[in-house]
Amino acid sequence: MKRFEITEAPLSLDDVAARVQRPDCGAIATFAGVVRGETTTDTGPRATDFLNYEAYAGMAELKLAQIGDEIQQRWPKVAAVSILHRIGRIEIGEPSVVIAVATPHRGDGCFEACQYAIERLKAIAPIWKEENWADGQVWVEGPRQPELDVHTES
Repeated sequence: MKRFEITEAPLSLDDVAARVQRPDCGAIATFAGVVRGETTTDTGPRATDFLNYEAYAGMAELKLAQIGDEIQQRWPKVAAVSILHRIGRIEIGEPSVVIAVATPHRGDGCFEACQYAIERLKAIAPIWKEENWADGQVWVEGPRQPELDVHTES
């Protein structure tokens, strides 16, 4: 079972958690990024009909694995990480990304690692989002960051 994957299939927190479950870990933190029905734009809120995601899948999966490696370097007690991102049309209320981090105990960095994973994904993964409204659509550029020195503590 792949731990870092770009897929057209619907995503589930149970599935991503199962990918990191280990007998030596008593904590699994999960995160789901879910499509909202409203988007804030420069001109104010807009009703979102659906999102469409595209990715350079091979490169994106390598970047997701890189994020997993960065997490394990920053938080040495993290035993396993899984990041799954969906592509294609995604409806309101459906997850577009799910993340799971397993650690021996809840205080071993699992919550912080989930947050780090989503922020890094938005910064370095070649995944693009198209917001669709009743009267049009726009491709949204996410925040980009330079490569991090993963040996530096935050």
